[in-house]
Amino acid sequence: MVVVRLENFDELVATRLWEAGTLGITEGDGFVDAFFEDADVASQFGEPKAVEEEDWVARTHEAFPPLLVGDRFFIAPPWRTEPTPPGRLRLVINPGAQCGTGYHRCTQLCLEAMEKLIHQGDSVLDVGSGSGILTLAARLLGAKCVVSCDIDPEAARPESFFIGSIDAVRSGAFDVVVANINEDVMGPMRADFERVARIRILSGFQNDAGEWTCVVI
Repeated sequence: MVVVRLENFDELVATRLWEAGTLGITEGDGFVDAFFEDADVASQFGEPKAVEEEDWVARTHEAFPPLLVGDRFFIAPPWRTEPTPPGRLRLVINPGAQCGTGYHRCTQLCLEAMEKLIHQGDSVLDVGSGSGILTLAARLLGAKCVVSCDIDPEAARPESFFIGSIDAVRSGAFDVVVANINEDVMGPMRADFERVARIRILSGFQNDAGEWTCVVI
């Protein structure tokens, strides 16, 4: 087994790691370690170093403790058994091959905005849904209709999911659209976000200070 250390880690990098067959990812202070069986595959991401064999499943589980986000959410992988704190919504997500574990700041910023802006009975579109974490959050917040889409056929497929993007959606079809996507991908979609919903929650990019941010337009 070998390990590769990466800095400037984000969910797009996480997706590439899982697609390449990483055995597990652990997070440190400003870096992550990704474990592989094949040194040649690992070398795509950096300089692989041999490690002693260990229970990587247990180590990966330890890397994803329960997490409080905003005022309402309690994020927990399915293997955690801690009770949900009073007044919190339990958001169960399995860190895996799709983007959206809930542990990246961009996802958290989206959730913090959603809990303020999504109301009982709203209709919500989740663009680039990945793991489906934002779709699930919208449902927990009481949205009556939640549709998700992704161009990745390997994305999670909750109810009311389609392979594609926002250009296939009718104008004014939703109250809220939420997207956590790379800035370069999102830029050309700006007009469509404005076209399909009256509230747009967008993240996946950094501000001028290099901080992850979320905008509501």
